[in-house]
Amino acid sequence: MSNVKMSTQQPRASRPPLFSQLQGKLPKDTGIFIVMLGIALIFEVAGWYVRDQSFLLNTNRLVLIVLQVAIIGIIAVGVTQVIITTGIDLSSGSLIALTAVVAASLAQTSDSLSPMFPSLIDLPAVVPIIAGIGVGTLCGLINGVLITRTGIPPFIATLGMMVSARGLAQYYTQGNPISFLSDGFTAIGQGAMPVVIFLVVAAIFHIALKHTRYGKYVYAIGGNMISARVSGINVNKYLVIVYTIAGGLAGLAGVVLAARVSTGQSSMGMSYELDAIAAAVIGGSSLMGGVGRITGTLIGAVILGLIKSGFTFVGVDAYVQDIIKGIIIVAAVSIDMHRNRKKR
Repeated sequence: MSNVKMSTQQPRASRPPLFSQLQGKLPKDTGIFIVMLGIALIFEVAGWYVRDQSFLLNTNRLVLIVLQVAIIGIIAVGVTQVIITTGIDLSSGSLIALTAVVAASLAQTSDSLSPMFPSLIDLPAVVPIIAGIGVGTLCGLINGVLITRTGIPPFIATLGMMVSARGLAQYYTQGNPISFLSDGFTAIGQGAMPVVIFLVVAAIFHIALKHTRYGKYVYAIGGNMISARVSGINVNKYLVIVYTIAGGLAGLAGVVLAARVSTGQSSMGMSYELDAIAAAVIGGSSLMGGVGRITGTLIGAVILGLIKSGFTFVGVDAYVQDIIKGIIIVAAVSIDMHRNRKKR
């Protein structure tokens, strides 16, 4: 027999690098938060270099950024949930226009030179608010039913709604702005109210996605729709709910925007759907489905606000800004696809 002794010692497991250990202990949105701070710092330095002014220490500029972020952020909260289910919603910008003009038409006062509905002048503020949100919710419901009952891809269904809602807004107003809105209605768009509304909406759906059955099912549908069906989840029901919520939040954003600018116009909300999708994707939502967080979307919306305000501050042409925004969206999607390939 051989005198060779077999070692009973187990091989020592290699320890993960320090960076990986730290990364595991940090909140999931730390990376995108650092990116946001880096962008803010870049514009601060550029501001002193180009204009000899501070970008971050201007109160009026920061207030404007926050207000812009609030409107886009409200939409993006709904869009994030749609993206988690592997869907897409292109109709939210047009829904803002439709809901804004509907709400504004019901919020007119007796001072209006051309009231659309003379018998509905000086209504309580709650009426136009509920009407605007209700119209958005109904449109979202139609999107969800079209997608689940007819099998139309979300891209096509919401594209159709985008065109139809914008057309309805133009037909409803005949291209004319609706002004002379009541003080009670415009109050929800003044001061810090849009920001408060956005943060409340974000908090509600952060909790809903993270701690309720609704959130569990939404992530399951996005992760693997077939497995979700097999496990007993009523996929169609929850998809309809998701699109209805997205429509309702677009309606809320339209109401808040109309209240903030004290008018309703059919041209409102142009390209807002793209900004909302960009905020969600930049914030870590995967177009492959099953991945996304409201906190990340919030930071993504702030990043977009910083980029838009920062480029304007340093004098970058508006057309160039759109080109850069497009590059950022493509880059974010490319990074997401690369990350998904590595997981396979």
